[in-house]
Amino acid sequence: MRKNFYFWLVVIVGLVIDQLTKVWTILTFENVNDTIPLWEGVFHLTYVQNTGAAFSFFTGGAFWLRWLSLFVSLVLIVYGLLEKLPKPEQWGYGLILAGAFGNGIDRFIFGYVVDFFDFRLINFPVFNIADVCINIGIVFLIYGMFQEN
Repeated sequence: MRKNFYFWLVVIVGLVIDQLTKVWTILTFENVNDTIPLWEGVFHLTYVQNTGAAFSFFTGGAFWLRWLSLFVSLVLIVYGLLEKLPKPEQWGYGLILAGAFGNGIDRFIFGYVVDFFDFRLINFPVFNIADVCINIGIVFLIYGMFQEN
């Protein structure tokens, strides 16, 4: 773990924040689709049970998506254990692992992913911290492609 310190740190922090926010969502909302407007018509917290992938693609595909999440997580764990990664890649792959593992946990436990961030101004699909981690992780990997090693 010392070899890729930031990778493991980001995985742990991202996963903990993701799971805590999902537990908060489940405990706070009585029913699916209940919403709390933080800025009416712009940004709400809305409890959604997503049985698909990002942006609700493959709705109902939670069965095979759980195995995909597990496979991606295992590959990234092995990669983090075996390779010495530059810092941007540690951050990028760490965030992607946190997101894949966080959503994978939901798929295995519930059969769906708990989503709650709801940007209504642009009619954006409801998402969660794991989704944010994956997208920011991709940005770090793209950034890392343009850095000298």
